[in-house]
Amino acid sequence: MRHLEFDGRYREAILKGKKRATVRLGRKPNLKEGDKVIIHAGGYAIGKAVIERVESKTVKELTDEDAFLDGFSSREELIKALREHYRWVNDDSRAHVIVFRLVERFDKPVMSSDYAYEGNLPVEIAEKALKYLDLSEEDRKLIELFLKTGSLRKAAYRLGGLNKRHLIRDALRRAYEELKRKGIMGPKL
Repeated sequence: MRHLEFDGRYREAILKGKKRATVRLGRKPNLKEGDKVIIHAGGYAIGKAVIERVESKTVKELTDEDAFLDGFSSREELIKALREHYRWVNDDSRAHVIVFRLVERFDKPVMSSDYAYEGNLPVEIAEKALKYLDLSEEDRKLIELFLKTGSLRKAAYRLGGLNKRHLIRDALRRAYEELKRKGIMGPKL
């Protein structure tokens, strides 16, 4: 199952149905209509959702409707929030509007790390990957940066911004899959 991650300040709006979309900049998300995702907010998995629509456009093409679905009162308010998350945003930046429907709320929020790597902590994966795997140079550098900074967020900022978290997550996922294949690690869930 795929994951959609949000800043913790959006948790209540998502759970109350006021935030039913997210606008992401940069690379197109690997999501399509009908995909099921786990929704995370502030480091906790809070529920499950179904993707209703993914639409790509530029920032200047974003509408008030996009803003309302994303829990904002206007397009201008949405753009202001995007500038907080993405320092490099401009009118020509690629934007992807992901509309979702929350289908299950978790009774009790669950730490996101319990879902991301089948219950294994990213730090454990990183340490074992460096010790036991023949990693590509790029993955080795990303994993070392993650361990040095102590968090995905801090490592992403060193790479240029929060939108770079996917690079570290992808390296950790590749490492985890290889560790599983070699029988070094396995699911804990």
